[in-house]
Amino acid sequence: MANEIFLCSICNINSGTCNEDCKFCSQSVRYKANIERYKHKPMERILEEAKAARDNGALGFCLVTADKGLNDKTLKFVCDVARAVMEVAPELRLIACNGTATLEQLLVLKEAGIKAYNHNLETSESFYKEICTTHPWSERYETCQNVNKAGMVLITGGIFGLGETQEDRISMLESLKSLNPTSVPINFYHHNEALELQPNPLTVDEALELIKLTRETLPNAERIMVAGGRELMFGERQEEIFNYGANSIVIGNYLTTAGRVMSKDLEMLQSLHLNVAKKVK
Repeated sequence: MANEIFLCSICNINSGTCNEDCKFCSQSVRYKANIERYKHKPMERILEEAKAARDNGALGFCLVTADKGLNDKTLKFVCDVARAVMEVAPELRLIACNGTATLEQLLVLKEAGIKAYNHNLETSESFYKEICTTHPWSERYETCQNVNKAGMVLITGGIFGLGETQEDRISMLESLKSLNPTSVPINFYHHNEALELQPNPLTVDEALELIKLTRETLPNAERIMVAGGRELMFGERQEEIFNYGANSIVIGNYLTTAGRVMSKDLEMLQSLHLNVAKKVK
């Protein structure tokens, strides 16, 4: 078990506006899920969330937008937000998660002070067409390659429980390994009744073994993060994730679903005698 746990917080700065058809995502306008939708979260609210994340031990603060990728307006907005956050919470390491991105766009984000970029492969290349038809898996992989070329920290992972096979899971992990990411966020599908997919079929024991498999497949990754779906997937057994290779979690709310109160996660870590990481390696 790791003795230091890296905490990250997500800020959904643009919600529910995506035109893609990813079957696992309630932010697609196609499925009409009952979620909060807005083009730009008010800057004051973003800064409040940044300070709350910092005050609760988060080192990473991820600025997420809901479109397929970056355009000029979104790029400017993300950069403006990044500069504003750095003014009030310079201790945070800023992460951007804005879909597909070119090398040129990533360099603009880097210039604005963003250190890392998160773009998940989601699943295996062969299974991807079963969950998304409006863009290919190869675009996701190429964006991750662009992050490496830009000299930014690469964060990339995927989702378990979409109906994929064990072979798909292994294939995704091998693809992730080929990109040499610093952090690997593992999500567990959180079903929304508006979506076409069936509910997550995984058991807690199966999910824990998948965390272990991720750590074994990517031994050089500095962080294996359990992200979306943690509370729903593991319930009262959340503390067990650290025995299986996880050394990072998302605290607070997710994109369209509520997480635990941040203090509850801090209490959990304290009870396990795990320290909150104070700096990024």
